[in-house]
Amino acid sequence: MSVPIDDEAITALQGALAAEHAALWSYTLILAFVPADQAAVARQDIAAHRTLRSQIEQTLTDVGARPVSAQPAYATPVPVTDALSAGRLAVTAEADALAAWRSVLEHTTNQQLRIAALKALSEGTVRASRWRAATGTTPTIPSLPGIVR
Repeated sequence: MSVPIDDEAITALQGALAAEHAALWSYTLILAFVPADQAAVARQDIAAHRTLRSQIEQTLTDVGARPVSAQPAYATPVPVTDALSAGRLAVTAEADALAAWRSVLEHTTNQQLRIAALKALSEGTVRASRWRAATGTTPTIPSLPGIVR
């Protein structure tokens, strides 16, 4: 990213990076509990989150900020014991990532960063909707992606 970004945007990006780290950890756990068809979807989602993580780390490095590290482990909102609870963890991981990307969008005026955040929000909404449908979570498509109620 060639245009500098301010400290507020860097803080929001660090939050998005932390959410991407958590999502990747969550999807690793999810893979242990979901059937093959959902595992294939989860692997696609892992690839998307890895790409986002790499892009954020590169952006932060480019602007001279040290990217936050992943935690060794994360607490799940409920125990993951079967495919349904694993799917619900995916819903949570995607909701957390959407909230972080919405924060990036709200805390920067940098056009490139806003475009990247909007793309992450759009693609994340699709991922979230698939998992929401798989777990019977309504509405299937969140009315305001990234806003936690």
